[in-house]
Amino acid sequence: MKIDEATLDRIAELARLDMRDPELRSSMLHDMQRVIDFVEVLSKVDTKGVEPLIFLTDEQDVLRADVSSLELSKEEVLGNAPVKDSDYFKVPRVVG
Repeated sequence: MKIDEATLDRIAELARLDMRDPELRSSMLHDMQRVIDFVEVLSKVDTKGVEPLIFLTDEQDVLRADVSSLELSKEEVLGNAPVKDSDYFKVPRVVG
């Protein structure tokens, strides 16, 4: 596939890119063509019988046990609040 000026213009429009600079256009056309050429080379590789790669390693996540605990009491937490009610933080209204 060949990337032409019309394709570049359409991509620039969709990506909201300013491509009026001729040097930038030339560089971008060259780079995009290299990407397309690379993908075309990859598409020629025979992948029959190759399992899809789902994970990069066979490592398993090491997770800690999910144990709930009460670290701070309600009074300790509310003690740091600049404005509070008996059981709640008071904050400025954000929705009218």
